[in-house]
Amino acid sequence: MKRRRVSRAACRCAVFAGLVAATAAQAMSIRELRTLEAGEKDGKAYAGYYLVGVVEGLREGAEGAARAGQKPPFCIENRRLEPAMARPLYQTELTRNADSYEADMPVQLVLAAALRNTYRCTR
Repeated sequence: MKRRRVSRAACRCAVFAGLVAATAAQAMSIRELRTLEAGEKDGKAYAGYYLVGVVEGLREGAEGAARAGQKPPFCIENRRLEPAMARPLYQTELTRNADSYEADMPVQLVLAAALRNTYRCTR
């Protein structure tokens, strides 16, 4: 009897922790990124760090998909992808496809499209 209570309590705790983590890890919108850049003293630097983090996360996801035998959304292969390239990738994608994005869309969506368009898989 005690064992079931412990396992149920553990499950409830795990579900609660997952919900809290999912709520805390929401993506920043294009509007929020622009507000951060304009509103804070070091906002441009913070936004840059955020963009680098998003690119690194997307890259890790693509590499994980490739390791799992799935087709990755983009392929770096023998090309360069450095942290300093995050902002130009983001801005270029927004400029090229300005009609496709609204201010409430997540920054991750823009960078994912930029990486797909820039680093197409050749194999």
